[in-house]
Amino acid sequence: MTRQRTLKQALSATGIGLHSGAKVQVSMRPAPANTGIVYTRCDLTPNVVMKCTAQNVRDTQLCTALVNEDGVRISTVEHLTAALSAFGIDNLFIDVNAPEVPVMDGSAQPWIYLFESVGVVDLAEPKRYYKVLRKVRVENGDKWAELNPSDGGFQLDLTIDFNHPAMDRDLQHLHFDFTGHNFAEKLSKARTFCFMRDVEYMHAHHLALGGSLENAVVLDDFRVVNPDGLRCPDEFVCHKMLDAIGDLYMNGHSILGSFKAYKTGHDLNNRLLKALLSSPENYQELSFENEKSPSFVSEEIEFLNPKVKPIGSLSF
Repeated sequence: MTRQRTLKQALSATGIGLHSGAKVQVSMRPAPANTGIVYTRCDLTPNVVMKCTAQNVRDTQLCTALVNEDGVRISTVEHLTAALSAFGIDNLFIDVNAPEVPVMDGSAQPWIYLFESVGVVDLAEPKRYYKVLRKVRVENGDKWAELNPSDGGFQLDLTIDFNHPAMDRDLQHLHFDFTGHNFAEKLSKARTFCFMRDVEYMHAHHLALGGSLENAVVLDDFRVVNPDGLRCPDEFVCHKMLDAIGDLYMNGHSILGSFKAYKTGHDLNNRLLKALLSSPENYQELSFENEKSPSFVSEEIEFLNPKVKPIGSLSF
């Protein structure tokens, strides 16, 4: 039986908020089975509790943001959620003292490091999956994203389309078989990226005030501005796939199916997950309670490096 998971112990991290530019602290605590991923805005009185679900995603401009009916928000959750998916963590309390999760270095790698450091623990209840039963597709102009049934685990096929001298046309497509280890090794280090002209516009409109070369890949009209360049030649498409994995894990249930997309982003990813869940004919909620789990559903990360010493906190 593949079981639900949470962290072995509490941890904390401090970093810059991408949109506010202010220092943000986030703390995470183990949660019982069937809790889900639950955020608390601990800077508000009274505290505001918000569950991480596809339906609570109400803003996808520049990031994925959870927003409740009163307009209280927690932004930039997608990189953290992608890392939770890699570890198979489906129950966790997350306390944050700001309207956003810290952007860290713009990738999921710091979260992977923290989770690896403190470890995970299996809970008594079986893990639940969304098995895709029929094709579900969403579109926006020439952009589209779809989920299809698959006999394996979770496969992704994503194409971006940027006409830029620093973006090799041959490196704008990626096929990926998802496992926790594959995610950690291939995708987790890929950073968010933006164009200098967009940064100037956003700053002028008091947006992305925390964005810098420390937490994003920035391109001018001809090249990558970051002195150290890219972390891998296909970092751009890798990050878009990282985003998609996080966006599709908003309900804390891994998908058994095939994801394919062209020029997708947070909006289409969220619309796709909502479309999948809109009809019981689209999916089956599945667990492996009384049978041996297939190998493709038991490949979340245990420990990438057993020699890593628990640190419990990280600051960026």
